[in-house]
Amino acid sequence: MKVKVVIFDWDGTLVDSVEHIAESLHQAATELGYPQLEREAYRDIIGLGMVEALEKLYPGISRDEMNAIREGYGRYFFSKVTSPQNVFKGMADVVTDLRTSGRGCSVATGKSRRGLDMALVSSGLGKHFDITRCADETRSKPDPAMLEEIVRFYGIDPSEAVMIGDTRYDLDMAQRLGMPSIGVEWGVHKRDVLEDYSPHAVVNSVADLRRVLGL
Repeated sequence: MKVKVVIFDWDGTLVDSVEHIAESLHQAATELGYPQLEREAYRDIIGLGMVEALEKLYPGISRDEMNAIREGYGRYFFSKVTSPQNVFKGMADVVTDLRTSGRGCSVATGKSRRGLDMALVSSGLGKHFDITRCADETRSKPDPAMLEEIVRFYGIDPSEAVMIGDTRYDLDMAQRLGMPSIGVEWGVHKRDVLEDYSPHAVVNSVADLRRVLGL
């Protein structure tokens, strides 16, 4: 696949953090008296900004209630630091090899800027990315604002980049902008969901991803 820029989602794509996010949301909400939801409900909103995620989980939630859950979530989530061992095996090499091949690399994530900045350092991946965009500084996926800002940074057309992600929100965002996408099956959503958004490919291994990217 010949593109100039590769844009990665973070949680569930580069970093194995899906279950930790789901558990942190579960703990934060239930300790405040919210009903326990199925684990799949917490997993399904991963990729959205926190405001949008909580509105989907708990329709009608007030801003004060939302802030209380967010505070609890931060306490649980940040009790565990993202380390190089949390990066999916082989993905650090994918990013390194993309840079060596002369392609730009960036991140578009539903994480907060605070959360991503911490993870970029502690995971060891931060040095590889030219630009990173977060939901709390643009708009939540699937709005394509993050991708628009990234392609503007590089001065390229959306067709010259590819979005790689594990959720429907990643691929929906790319489709709305006319950007090719690649779905990965090791995160939140599986092939049957990802294929609804006409991705260039859906892969179930890092070796598959390398093949599609021409590495």
